[in-house]
Parts: sequence; structure tokens; C-alpha cells
Amino acid sequence: MKFHKPPTYEFHGFLISMPLIGWYVHYILYGDRIYHDPQLWFVSFPILFALAVVSWYMHSQYHTRITLRFPGLRLTAKRILFKLFVYPLVMVPSVVIIHAIYAHFHLFGYNYSQQALKLWLLQGIVVNLVFETLWEVVYIIQQYKENLTEKELLQQMKTEQEFENLKAQVNPHFLFNCFNTLSGLISEDKIRADQFLNELSKVYRYLLNANQNDLTTLNNEIKFIQSFLELLKTRYGSALQVGIRVDESYFSFLLPTLSLQLLVENAVKHNVVSKKEPLLIELYTENEPFLVVKNTLQLKQVEEASTGIGLKNIQAKYLLLNETRFEAGRQDGSYVVKLPLIKEK
Repeated sequence: MKFHKPPTYEFHGFLISMPLIGWYVHYILYGDRIYHDPQLWFVSFPILFALAVVSWYMHSQYHTRITLRFPGLRLTAKRILFKLFVYPLVMVPSVVIIHAIYAHFHLFGYNYSQQALKLWLLQGIVVNLVFETLWEVVYIIQQYKENLTEKELLQQMKTEQEFENLKAQVNPHFLFNCFNTLSGLISEDKIRADQFLNELSKVYRYLLNANQNDLTTLNNEIKFIQSFLELLKTRYGSALQVGIRVDESYFSFLLPTLSLQLLVENAVKHNVVSKKEPLLIELYTENEPFLVVKNTLQLKQVEEASTGIGLKNIQAKYLLLNETRFEAGRQDGSYVVKLPLIKEK
């Protein structure tokens, strides 16, 4: 069983409240003796404190486990409901056991009193209710602050991504290659020229709308990347070979917008693409909700400058969604990226 370190504010709350709790418990057990019997303060109080530490620690462990089981603002009601079980599971048994120790061993002359036990239990309920409420309020405030920070980060990344997308949309080099290819097709094959222009319009329509959403469906991304790949294959011909094998059951799942364009562009940008050394790119799903983007590694001798911001942005967006399964790296002569597919709620 894994034990969690109690938050500092819980420990401080326990230390601050313990003198008052100790005074009340000794008063209901011994009455006015508390005012003139030093034995109660110098011997009994440390004993009670030691037993209370164990009870508090068990309480804190339960509180932490429930918080981890039902995290965030969305699960607040369920988290509070399960925290109510701390009373029968931790608080009541703790009070009964500590009281039984005092009564059984007649510590400092105490004899069993049902009334004292009832008052002790009532005090336990009140104290736990106060601190459970305070701990929950502190947790909600922390979550609210984290959500604000995450939204600011997401907005910042969105702005950066919009800037990168905008640069891609008006990239003179990309436009020049497209128009140069289109010009050649018009004189050679008008049917293919029409097809090329149609795919080009689809690509730019998607790019212009992409900034409105952080996530999109796998179906939309696949349709877009097919049009984008048509432009690339018209330019590179057989030097670029692409295979797409995606299970349609994942079409409604979500992923960050323009992820596939970024990964395909990176593959073409950093690797040799020639008839002698065709670049193979595969997009496929397996038995788990992942989209795998894999390309052969045949790196150019002279590397083009790269900021790496695109790949970091994709990973950061997944992290903001509490999705840590994003993977990217070299594997057996290929570069493999595994994009987690998020089920739409």
C-alpha cells in the first residue's frame, strides 16, 4: 500500500487545533481537574497527542486517496460524497479506540462514561466537518488557479500555433512550388491540373478554418492529409510513398488540429526524397486508440533549420488534456510518432 505525504496545510491545521481539542477532550473526561492537575497536561495530553497523530494521519491518507481518485472541479460532488465515509471508516473508530484505552486502563482515574463518549464523538464530527470543508475549499481554489494557468498556457500555445500556421499558409516557397507544379500540369495534363487545384483549395480551406479549434476528429484530419499528400505526391511522384490504414471505428476520436500536416512536413523536410531513395510514410491504427505516424529515416546530409516548436506544441496540448501517452522517437531505422486518440465525450 502506498502512503502519501500529507499536505503542509493539513499538518499545520492539526497542530493549531490540537491544543483546543486536547483541552475539550480532557474536560469531558476529567471535568474541573484539568485546571489543577498538572498530570493531565504533562502526561495525559502527550499520550492523547500521540494517539491523535495516528488518527489524523489515517484521516489524511483517506482524504488524499479520495482526492486522487476523483480529481478536479468536475468531480467535486462525487469527491465530497465519498469523503463523508471518513466518519464511519476513520473518525468514529479512532474516537472509540482512544476512549476505550482510557477507560480500560483507567488512565488518571478515568472510568467509562457513555455521556463522555457521546460528547467526544460529537466533537470529532464537528472538528472533522470543519477541516474537511477547509481542505476541500483549499483544493478547489488550487484547482481553479491551475485551470486558469492551463487556459493561459493553451491560449499562448494557440497563438504560437496560429502564427506558425499563418506562416505556412503564406509561405512563398510552398506557394511557389504549388503554382510551379500547377503551371506545368496546365500545359501537360489539364485534368490533373484541375485535380491539383481542387486539392489545393481543400488544403487552404482547412488551414483557414483550423485555427478555430484546438481539437478535431480523426476523420477530418485524414481527409485533410489526403488532400495535402496529393499536392506532395504530384510534386515528388514515386519518390514519396504513403500508406494509410485507419480503422473507421476511430474516426470520431479527437486529436490536436493539424498534427498530421506537421508530422508529414517534418518527414519531407528532414529526409531525402528521391526516386532512388523513396521516402515511405505510414499512417495507421492498431488495436489501441493511437494513430501511428511512421517514416523511414534517410536524413539529409545538410539539416534544415528547425525550431522544434511544432512537435513540442502537440505534446504540450496532450499534457494539458492530462494525456501522457504521446510518444515520438527513432525505432529500427524509422521515426515513429504515436498520437493518442481521445474519445469524444
